[in-house]
Amino acid sequence: MAIPLLLIIPLAASVLTLLARSRRLMEIIHLLSAVGSFACAVLLCAEVLAKGQSSYWNGQLAADHLSALVALLTSFVYLACAPYSIGYLREIERNQFFESEEGGGKGLVKLRKYYTLTPLLAFSMFLVALASNLGVMWVALEGTTLASIFLVTFYGRPTSLEAAWKYAMIGGVGLSMALFGTILTYYAAHQSLGAESLNALNWPLLAASAAGFDHTVMRLAFILVLLGYGTKAGLAPMHTWKPDAYSEAPTPVAALMAAAILNCSLYALTRFYVLTVRCVGPSFPSQLLMLFGLLSIGIAVPFILVQRNCRRLLAYSSIDHGGIMVLALGFGGALGPLGMLLHMTFHSVVKPLLFFCVGNAQQQTGNDSLKKTAGGLLHSLPISGPVLLVAALAVTGTPPFSLFQSEFMILRAGFAANHIGWTMLFVTLLVAIFAGFFHHIANLVLGPADGPPRQETCRWKTYPVIGLSAVVLVLGFWLPAPLYSLVQGAAQILAAHP
Repeated sequence: MAIPLLLIIPLAASVLTLLARSRRLMEIIHLLSAVGSFACAVLLCAEVLAKGQSSYWNGQLAADHLSALVALLTSFVYLACAPYSIGYLREIERNQFFESEEGGGKGLVKLRKYYTLTPLLAFSMFLVALASNLGVMWVALEGTTLASIFLVTFYGRPTSLEAAWKYAMIGGVGLSMALFGTILTYYAAHQSLGAESLNALNWPLLAASAAGFDHTVMRLAFILVLLGYGTKAGLAPMHTWKPDAYSEAPTPVAALMAAAILNCSLYALTRFYVLTVRCVGPSFPSQLLMLFGLLSIGIAVPFILVQRNCRRLLAYSSIDHGGIMVLALGFGGALGPLGMLLHMTFHSVVKPLLFFCVGNAQQQTGNDSLKKTAGGLLHSLPISGPVLLVAALAVTGTPPFSLFQSEFMILRAGFAANHIGWTMLFVTLLVAIFAGFFHHIANLVLGPADGPPRQETCRWKTYPVIGLSAVVLVLGFWLPAPLYSLVQGAAQILAAHP
């Protein structure tokens, strides 16, 4: 029952929140939804590790190692963001942003909007991972866009509305291309399958018969899917919505977008990658993935070097890491997919931690500028300040943190595939990103002690920072065997050739 519960719990939480009459009840529902979703994801992973797969509703909902991994990472980010959201929204209320009284008015409407749409976003992301049908998967990704667009407009500022419109327009074009790619995949498979069927877009059926697909149509389908889901993932040059959306959305929503939605978008892309490899061989999709991956990393470099806004800095970091994962998949072999999925796992822990620390700093100082923030965060935020510095080291792949391990494996994959030039360019860009990113964060954290008074934010915002930092430190030295087995099983799905 793990699969249906993973979808029912956040959906029920969204409905119950609509009926809730107090802030406290909304917060309790939100926390229980996140805890229950994570528990179901863990049970699903255990079932997949024991049996190889799990299915429900005649296989319409199913999970293999790859699906279970994405569901687990999504639930982890959702769980981390849930308590932080409580403290974050309470701080907004204390600053009288809502201009309302407890129990009603504009403030309660805003809270209900957040606590209703966030579980809907989680539901859509879980459905992306669990849907066997590629058409249903596309619908679920469209659902993540609709839910997150309204969350980006949470503050109601002109800049928020502008960012949401930009996100909607660019994301809509991208998902339209992904839909056309999905239709062309059905067309390429139709002659091979030999009969019309509602199951004709089920991924297991397509994967088993992909060698007989029309090669020309499948190439075109993969190009459209790469452009479509690449737009959703924020790959360059379709990335322009990302800095605006991340800088305007509430901090926990930006964390969900930077980690969980990114994972879901790349997950959808990998499903089509496997079909394309089994149809036309690895050379064609790998070249495209390496091109878009390096382009994303390269475009992130100058913007990181000259950045003046914390949130936009993290947005370009997300573009960079999306490019790294796509590049790893393009390198192929046995090490490329494994490096990609390890990087996805580690990034899902580090990136929310960065957003939480930056969110605490923003609420403490009153702005998110890298230049105008007065004083060093090390002095004004005794927990979030130093943790932000550690998280900056972790996200840039500094040893011994876990992202160094995944990036090193990706380098090995590049050399093993004899992509020497691509790999050396990758290393050069990584060094430039490290220099720019760490320079900005070090200045922010280690500046003079002339800023706001020394204090730490409420425990709802502090405990998630402490917990995530502990996970980041542990993963640098130890990866639990069941989790590594899950990652290995998912990598085998991506690396398997006909």
